Amino acid sequence: MTPLSRRQFLTATGAPFVRQPERRPNIVFLYSDDQGAWAAGRAGNRDAFTPHLDRLAREGAWFENSFVTTPVCSPSRASLMTGRYALEVGIPDYLSPEANANDGLDRRFPTWPAALRQAGYRTGLVGKWHLGYRPEFHPTNYGFEYFAGLPGGGSSPMNPRIEVEGVMKQYDGPAPDVFTDLGLDFIHRHRGEPFLLCLHYREPHASNAPDAGPKRTWLPVPEEDWARFRDLDPAIPNPRYDNLDVGEVKRMMREYLASVAALDRNAGRVVARLGELGLSRDTIVVFTSDNGMNMGHNGIWHKGNGRWILTNKRGDRPNLYDRSLRVPAILRFPARVKGGTVVRRTISNLDWFPTLLSLTGTPMPSGAVVRGRDLTPLVTGRRAAWDDVLYAEYDLRMEGNPRLRAWRTPEWKLVRDIGRSGFNELYQLSRDPDESRNLIHSTDPLTVKVRQRLDRQLTAKMKELGTGA
Repeated sequence: MTPLSRRQFLTATGAPFVRQPERRPNIVFLYSDDQGAWAAGRAGNRDAFTPHLDRLAREGAWFENSFVTTPVCSPSRASLMTGRYALEVGIPDYLSPEANANDGLDRRFPTWPAALRQAGYRTGLVGKWHLGYRPEFHPTNYGFEYFAGLPGGGSSPMNPRIEVEGVMKQYDGPAPDVFTDLGLDFIHRHRGEPFLLCLHYREPHASNAPDAGPKRTWLPVPEEDWARFRDLDPAIPNPRYDNLDVGEVKRMMREYLASVAALDRNAGRVVARLGELGLSRDTIVVFTSDNGMNMGHNGIWHKGNGRWILTNKRGDRPNLYDRSLRVPAILRFPARVKGGTVVRRTISNLDWFPTLLSLTGTPMPSGAVVRGRDLTPLVTGRRAAWDDVLYAEYDLRMEGNPRLRAWRTPEWKLVRDIGRSGFNELYQLSRDPDESRNLIHSTDPLTVKVRQRLDRQLTAKMKELGTGA
């Protein structure tokens, strides 16, 4: 005899059938620190070891052209939270505890975690915040009811001292493992109700430990993550630079990729726990980073406040290179996003705000001005009008006074330095993706015409935002 379904049973007995409300999807937002888009196996990097991120990409949507709008930590994080450009919200550069002790993200700007909490989500942030040091800038004032992590920026990759619900605690073990343990605990506590977990790792940021020494290091990392890289002879960009210490750059690359591997292993722990709890189908998992990274690319290392790799003087090569702006991005949501989706349109960190509210059916906060665009059509196969323009900006405050603005299309990029004369840049990305040939002074008629068009478009955007033309 074939068993009756619940609907059939209720119909047969004359009982009314009441459709159970569909559970709102959970969100797990995995966020790395200083991870270039190139530092992942899915991006074609054979030296990188990221099996768990690669699996996420296979099971969801991989964004080939994902960028941030300011390529350094605090501004990028402010834009992620608000969906607005960093200069609009008053965070032009990274926040230093010495120089910016009284600065932070203005609470007048709505955030998407606050919108989700208002809609009934349990909300937690585990990891790095870096949007203000004073009590009024604490994450719990921006929609997070639970916080465990680093209110500021730097820390050691091992044995972190972190704040947990208002109390400073010393933990033993690798920082990514400690953060993941706390994140898994949050998921377990709220597994029966809709939740948002932002798990903001400090990896693969270089160590800020007092004993790290003058050389940049990403160690220590757990032996299980370091073992495959200890004897690796990694590929590095531009190995033929005159006077380049190739051995030193390869050491840095090995350590950096090992830090990425530690992050990846922990991302795998989170995904596995979701599966064990039966939450995979109805949980949106996002993975991305706060900015890209140069490890010898363009002759520099670091990000928007880069330094020439031969001199290693902080901030002596401010830039809006693609390698500083481009970040990995993955969205997995089995209930709505088909595995193996590849999105080639240009997206930015501003887009997560409207996207996550859209996917969860959460209303936009009243009066919110959000510059980002809803990515839902791109990941669900619906047609949508979409341009592939990126506007980027960076006003350095910690190292000099460059004020950079960029207008990027898939074929061209114009960079204007409104803080210094003689430092503008123009690249034809379709022929020069590494941005190695600056065409700003080209007299070729077609190039001049393109430069003038991009210049008009950039000026119009700057006037629209009031960010200086």
